Amino acid sequence: MATDFTPTALRRIAVPDRRHHLEADLVLPENATGLVLLAHLPGSIAARSRHLLATDLLHEAGIATLHFPLLTDAEALIRANSFDLELLADRLAAATNAAARLPECASLPLGYLGDSTGAAAALVAAARLGRRIRAVVARTGRPDLAGPWLHQVKAATLLVVGGLDTPVLGLNHLALEQLECPRRLTVVPGASHLFEEPGTLEQATRLARDWFQHYLHLRAQAH
Repeated sequence: MATDFTPTALRRIAVPDRRHHLEADLVLPENATGLVLLAHLPGSIAARSRHLLATDLLHEAGIATLHFPLLTDAEALIRANSFDLELLADRLAAATNAAARLPECASLPLGYLGDSTGAAAALVAAARLGRRIRAVVARTGRPDLAGPWLHQVKAATLLVVGGLDTPVLGLNHLALEQLECPRRLTVVPGASHLFEEPGTLEQATRLARDWFQHYLHLRAQAH
């Protein structure tokens, strides 16, 4: 259910990096109850549409977002960079630390939403940062690529996969077996890899929103 939260003006923050000048876009609703970092690679118009839908639903739920492409456009042209999990996880951790240093974000419970290899990077970063990260959602993701880091993840983790995306579904099952945190794999019926079928993307995104609402709020109450 939507709330009365209204996003403030967009704020751009610097993310420290040895190679490039990187920036992330922060939107902070009034009385935000958590902050979700969107971990993804530069992509197509369709990919940007997926991110916009996610941010809209999270803002309506009173959850702040940090939109952060893990690679520059030039880096994304080199395919190997998209699978360099050390680089991607380092940058996501840097963005997390940059956001946490802001007074308005310092007390917010943190979550990650990752697509594709960004999902694996989110899990690696979550494993490194331990209980600082409360929840992770991997949507259309490859969490299996996080390999040896999976058993170290403490954050409650939701894997969302299209029912028609058979190869990736199998890889998500393998990753689920290695996770030792609170976890769930949810299949969206009739959806292919990118949730292009009518209504499937919204269904997948609402699942992510509900997961964050539950675990960010739950853990915030417990602390």
